[in-house]
Amino acid sequence: MTACRPFPSLRGLAKITLAAALAAILVACSSGGGLYGPIQGDNRPHSGVDRARAMPIQGIDVARYQENVDFQRARAAGINFVFMKATEGKDYIDPNFRVNWVRARESGMPRGAYHFMTWCSLASEQAAWFVANVPNDPDALPPVLDLEWNNHSSCKVKPNRADALEKIRVMLDAMERHTGKLPIIYTDMNFHRDILEGESFPNAFWLRSTAAQPHERYRNRTWTFWQWTQTGVVPGVKGEVDRNAFYGNQNDWLTFLSTGCDPRAIAYLAPTGRCQFAK
Repeated sequence: MTACRPFPSLRGLAKITLAAALAAILVACSSGGGLYGPIQGDNRPHSGVDRARAMPIQGIDVARYQENVDFQRARAAGINFVFMKATEGKDYIDPNFRVNWVRARESGMPRGAYHFMTWCSLASEQAAWFVANVPNDPDALPPVLDLEWNNHSSCKVKPNRADALEKIRVMLDAMERHTGKLPIIYTDMNFHRDILEGESFPNAFWLRSTAAQPHERYRNRTWTFWQWTQTGVVPGVKGEVDRNAFYGNQNDWLTFLSTGCDPRAIAYLAPTGRCQFAK
């Protein structure tokens, strides 16, 4: 029989607790983390987005650049959702979209499609292209309208605010009619500042902010998804990938999956016939 050691004094316990706390802080700092723990899964971490890494519902967004994604492996590593590029403009489809769509579903990972809006073709043409190429799957996440300036494409047109908003609302309406789900708006700081700031939308927002929390860059625009890095590293994904966080906890996430709506907006949106719980 092993003899029991005497309990340490209260003073001794205080010293032990303090030492443990100091050690934890040193570990976090030495690994590049802050208040939210060590940085993981990011090749070029920024302390301004520490909070995102600790949020419980994590996801990725992918396009052809990630090539053959192993969604099963990514899901096993803690990735809860994926948004994938489907269409762009009036005539482009991501070459990996169809295989990504099927493989993500087979892995059990919730997935949604996004359309990259261009400013050199009509919104009606882009809507028709999206409808023709993106399946209306009842189990899919809401579609996403990606709103940015087309700085890296041959299209250099920048419509004025009124024209841009008209095109955006045409596209959002078509996407909602096609899928039966209220689309999500993805945007970055520049486009939000130039076009979206101050505008009211019923849609959930997905905001890009890789060096600070969204409220520091978007004047307190309520967000549902936060794209917090473009240099993420995730098992099952080749190279770097955008990483994203959902705003809430597991219960909030389950509500979102069941309704397609941000849980905080359901009371407001339900009278319009949206946000009906899946049967």
